[in-house]
Amino acid sequence: MSETARINNRLMHVLLITSSYPPEVRSSAHLMQELAEELRDRGHKVTVATSYPYHNLSGNEKSFHFEKVSVENGIEVVRIKTLPSHGVGYLLRGISQLLLPYVFLYHLKRIIKHRVDVVIVYSPPLTLAITGGKVKKMNGARYILNVQDLFPQNAIDLGILKNKFLIAMFERIERNVYTRADAIAVHSEGNRKFLIEKKGVPSQKISTVHNWIDVEAFKNVQRTGIFRKRYRLENKFIFLFAGVIGPSQGLDFIIRVAKRLGDFPDICFLIVGDGIESERIKRLAERYRIENVYFKPFVSKEEYPLLVRDADVGLVSLSSKNKTPVVPGKILGYMAASLPVLAFLNKESDGHLIIKTAGCGYSAVSDDEENACDIIRTIYNEREKIHCYGENGFKYVVSNFSKGVCIGNLEKLFS
Repeated sequence: MSETARINNRLMHVLLITSSYPPEVRSSAHLMQELAEELRDRGHKVTVATSYPYHNLSGNEKSFHFEKVSVENGIEVVRIKTLPSHGVGYLLRGISQLLLPYVFLYHLKRIIKHRVDVVIVYSPPLTLAITGGKVKKMNGARYILNVQDLFPQNAIDLGILKNKFLIAMFERIERNVYTRADAIAVHSEGNRKFLIEKKGVPSQKISTVHNWIDVEAFKNVQRTGIFRKRYRLENKFIFLFAGVIGPSQGLDFIIRVAKRLGDFPDICFLIVGDGIESERIKRLAERYRIENVYFKPFVSKEEYPLLVRDADVGLVSLSSKNKTPVVPGKILGYMAASLPVLAFLNKESDGHLIIKTAGCGYSAVSDDEENACDIIRTIYNEREKIHCYGENGFKYVVSNFSKGVCIGNLEKLFS
């Protein structure tokens, strides 16, 4: 049992509310599963409330049926069917997110009969945090809000949210959920500073709890060539982007850069994933008649380490339109796999500092295509030397972003 549980001298019943959980294949889903399992191992009783999985699935899971309530590795998982929010217009997606907390609350009232001592909400979506406030009121639970994306600011910056009425409404929701939370966890110091200075959140309420990575999944995994063979990329120098393809990622930039590098036939960009922007990005590549970009569907969590090992460089992308200090989770995944990192990020991202401090690769602002091409050419021309970046990244992530350390810091917020 953990130190927190011993101090309170009782088992903590933890309700984890998240829109994403395995079998979805995305970094947030894996993060939440690892959080649930670690809290279970620390002696807590854990229930996960999540959306029914329709999207971001590997090929062999798309036809599966999932029970509404199940016990998975000692964790109670409640999967709730909601209105569609993927592959739909922004208006329907907005309506879906506004109704989301009440749909969750309706089902949770009928399913969860035990007490709840701690409720943790993973945001985005921000509106799901409303559920946390309601659960707190009903159970007298301690409410912890884990903020990843600073909504609605990121949607405003990307030009997704323009209507003044909607902006005012979401900002009011934002203020309310920050007020109702007992503690707020953010994943970088830049995000903490943003909430204090821009949103007026009291500093004592906000803690920096870095996102973690389970390095055990990557230990003793060697390059097998299985994905190189599957994708027919045996002799290519692979820059791998693996993850969700959405507006925040700004993959238009990568497509334009790839177009400029057509004179390097060995270099290719492998994009493995899906998202609301995927079809548009594919059409853009087709329009440019690009031959060095390959699109593939999500792979399972079990296959992911093998995929990453088959790549030469881990690629990260965030649109320069972003104005918040967000750190993409895939940076840590590449570091854990001892893969050199190349990140094109908005200038405000704290990812630049992590990569520089760790000495695990290169980062640049995602607004200069020629500079990006120069960096890629440098990496390719020095490809025999870049393994040291991968080694540096692995050492740094073990020391600073291990699962036990980071979740231990989150657990301290339980009391």
